Amino acid sequence: MSPAKKRPRGYDPVRTRAAVLAQFGNVREAVGGLSERQLALPAGLGGWSVRELVAHIAMGVDSVSRYIEQPAPPGAGSGPAGPVVALTEWPFATARHAGAISEDVAALAASAEPAELFERVAERCAALWPGASGERVLAVRVGAMRLADYVVTRAVELVVHTDDLNRAAGLSIPYDRQALAACTRVLADALAVRAPGASTEVRVPPYAVVQCVAGPRHTRGTPPNVVETDPLTWARLATGRTTWTEEIAAARVTASGERADLGGLLPLMR
Repeated sequence: MSPAKKRPRGYDPVRTRAAVLAQFGNVREAVGGLSERQLALPAGLGGWSVRELVAHIAMGVDSVSRYIEQPAPPGAGSGPAGPVVALTEWPFATARHAGAISEDVAALAASAEPAELFERVAERCAALWPGASGERVLAVRVGAMRLADYVVTRAVELVVHTDDLNRAAGLSIPYDRQALAACTRVLADALAVRAPGASTEVRVPPYAVVQCVAGPRHTRGTPPNVVETDPLTWARLATGRTTWTEEIAAARVTASGERADLGGLLPLMR
């Protein structure tokens, strides 16, 4: 079976919802203790402050509830709305919405204190998520998506922005293992979509291994081209928080083989 025709990776919807809610709970606990000084710190994401980053995290999780409340897009799956956006396509579809997201984040951050925002989001999750089918099609920013797939994207957003928040505010918010696994796998699969092939093996233990990059196909033994890193470094590379050159120099990425330089393929999303 060629890499381009591999069956998409599956995610258990019950476990994924639980992971998203667990990671949201981890962030919520930390946000409740942030001082005004910490909230005013730069988030390292454009011109956002930590207060705006926190609002973005709340908004991202609440988007699930907001979309559940709305009717499905007309012709979802075919017809006027076009095909449903696959999970592997989502990382490449987000950048064009950055301006609108920033506007919404600024308004939300000014509307309430972080603790109030997170309490409101938690209440809406408890009320709206349990009865919603994972097969339901939602009208999200990037197009039509299955609820089960969209919840996986929330795991990616939560893990990436938990890391942003930890670094910006000097926190040590823990990562739910299932959420971290989903984030790692979605971004690894996105690399395989961007650079289809089987000449290079990318390892992000303990969660993901993917084959990518066109060239001679490896069949047995140790692959000639191998890249390995840890989940958080991979998330930072894939989302443009750091660069290939920096992480190679810091020895947080090891790469061997003439086709193991992924610098020209990263980041995958911003």
